Amino acid sequence: MKRNQIQIRDPYILRDDRTRSYFMYGTTDKDCWDKAPGVGFDTYRSNDLENWEGPFKAFVPPEGFWGKHNFWAPEVYFYKDAYYMLASFIGEKSEGSMRGTQILRSEKPEGPFVPWSDGAVTPKDWMCLDGTLFIDEEDKPWMIFCHEWVQIADGTICAIRLSEDLKCAEGEPVLLFAGSDAVWSKPFENQRVEGECHVTDGCNIYRHTNGSLVMQWSTVGYEGYCIGYAVSESGSVLGPWKQSDNLLFKKDGGHGMIFTTFEGKMLISLHQPNKTPDERPVFFELEETPEGLCIKE
Repeated sequence: MKRNQIQIRDPYILRDDRTRSYFMYGTTDKDCWDKAPGVGFDTYRSNDLENWEGPFKAFVPPEGFWGKHNFWAPEVYFYKDAYYMLASFIGEKSEGSMRGTQILRSEKPEGPFVPWSDGAVTPKDWMCLDGTLFIDEEDKPWMIFCHEWVQIADGTICAIRLSEDLKCAEGEPVLLFAGSDAVWSKPFENQRVEGECHVTDGCNIYRHTNGSLVMQWSTVGYEGYCIGYAVSESGSVLGPWKQSDNLLFKKDGGHGMIFTTFEGKMLISLHQPNKTPDERPVFFELEETPEGLCIKE
């Protein structure tokens, strides 16, 4: 399949050095929204990021799995001895279920992935999504995730320590920043919550060659779904984080992640447009600036 033939939201690219292949994961249910039952996650395999094999069934929910809807935004990492998937789910909404990010595990990048953590590792009484793995300078694992605007109006991005085996969270989540901290996040009103709303989703961290820590993330901007970034002023995941005034991608595309090709190019992967069923994966080359990042002209 050609890249432009694949319907996918939140495309995540694993450059797998063990197989010398790229694997693409994402929100692949044809209808991933609230009323449709969750089906699972597909993955695709490529050697050149343009021609893809698949889809392969990376995750099919086992009998009794708690997630029933919104199978969203899987990310896959090779960590220590296996492949780990961080993905978001919600249970039956009639039962007051909270959306959260669970960790799954597989021996192979194409799966099958099976539940690894005991349910979601995000706080049980929070509406959360889009967990991403970060290994700090002491080789300790963290999960960065979004606390959703649907619960708190002004969405936030938080960090929480994970156990060494990625089985569970350790300690309490730490607030990193709010959606309203960025001048490019467009406020809106919604009858479900009180106050000025700001979306936060699709967070992903990159270590700049100058040593700074850069986090790209998505929101609803003034020209549609968009991607901007923040820089940690301490170089640590705990910040403080300063929002750049510059957008990476400003119109009708988002939920990005940054990866490096086998040839050494730094790319950002995102979906565009932001409308089901038209979403397709697109890649843009990035370059570093003294302040952070930009898409290469």
